[in-house]
Amino acid sequence: QGRIVASAIPMLPSCEKCRRPTVVCVCDRIVSYPTDRRVLILQHPQEQDVLLGTAQLLIASLPKAKLVVGLSWRNLAHVLDEEEVDVRRWAVLFPDREAPAGQVTGRKGVVVDPRSLEGIVVLDGTWSKAKTLWWRNPWLLKLSRMNLAPARPSIYGRLREEPRREYVSTLESVAAALTLCGEAPEIETGLCRVFRTLVQRVRDAELAVEARKLPRSTRRPRTP
Repeated sequence: QGRIVASAIPMLPSCEKCRRPTVVCVCDRIVSYPTDRRVLILQHPQEQDVLLGTAQLLIASLPKAKLVVGLSWRNLAHVLDEEEVDVRRWAVLFPDREAPAGQVTGRKGVVVDPRSLEGIVVLDGTWSKAKTLWWRNPWLLKLSRMNLAPARPSIYGRLREEPRREYVSTLESVAAALTLCGEAPEIETGLCRVFRTLVQRVRDAELAVEARKLPRSTRRPRTP
C-alpha cells in the first residue's frame, strides 16, 4: 500500500506553514498545550512529508516537543544537543509483550512511576522503520520502556494500515503517554481531535495515494 504524501497532488495550493494542500490543512485547529514532560520524536528519514504523518501536529501543539530526523545518534544527550541528561527520567515508547499495559519498566525490570518521568522518546515511522530506529540506537535500552495498549484502533482507519490493532499513530501514542504521566487528560482529547480533523479532511478531499516525496530542497534537513 502506498502512502499519501504532501506532493501527491502538486497542482493544489499548499499551506506555507505545514506544506500540506490547503484543502486538508489543519493549522486552523491547532491548539498549544503546555506540558511538564518533554517529548522527543525520532523520525525516520523516509517518513518526512507524509501527508498523514502526525509528528508535525505534535510539534505545532506541544511547546516542549522536539523533532529530529535521522537513523542513529550516539546517545540521548547527543540527540537533545545537551551536555548532560538523566536517562533514568526518560522513557521510550516501544511495545513490550511481556510487560503489562500502561506500565513503565526501567532497567533490570524495575517498575517506574510514569509521573516521575521528565521526557518521552517516540520513534516516528511505519512499524518496520520504527524497528530500524530501535535497533540502530542501542542507547534506547538505557531508558525506561513504556508499554501502551490503546483501547481502540487507530484514528487512521483504513487510510494507513498497521500490522497489529494495538499499533497506533505517533500522535496517539504520545497523547496516551502524556495522560499516563499525569498530564491533563484534555491534552490527549485535543490532540486526537485535530488528528481526526486531518483524517476527515483527507477523506473528504479524496486525495490519491501516491509514493512520491517532496523535492529534497524543500525537505527538512537530517540531524547529524
